[in-house]
Amino acid sequence: MAVHFIEEDRKAYGFNRTVVKKWLDEVVKLEGKKTGKINYVFCSDDYLVGVNMEFLKRDYFTDVISFDYSIKNEVSGDILISVDRVGENAKNIGVSDIEEMKRIMVHGLLHLIGYDDGTDETKAIMSAREDLYLGLSQ
Repeated sequence: MAVHFIEEDRKAYGFNRTVVKKWLDEVVKLEGKKTGKINYVFCSDDYLVGVNMEFLKRDYFTDVISFDYSIKNEVSGDILISVDRVGENAKNIGVSDIEEMKRIMVHGLLHLIGYDDGTDETKAIMSAREDLYLGLSQ
């Protein structure tokens, strides 16, 4: 299948889409899975807060929400990313917008693969995987 990029109400940062798609596909393969249909939806804070409230009953800003539709070994789902939050995060931690976008993209993908960040321990594991895979991106 494939990775798709959808711009809901915000444009994605100027990364090379072909290169990023190949990188994300490689992450899935390195995790021992197959790429199904993965949609990255780039949106505003307001859009993502609405989704957060409607589907998760949470009334706060977030940078990413993943909806997992994976079946067995095939990774599929929707990953919604607030471009506004990514830009703010990048500024606050002193990295480029594109670098932070890649981190959030792989973070959302790791959720679809089965990683969780609900505890300090699982958050540390997930962060280490993000760092590993960011090292493979171009």
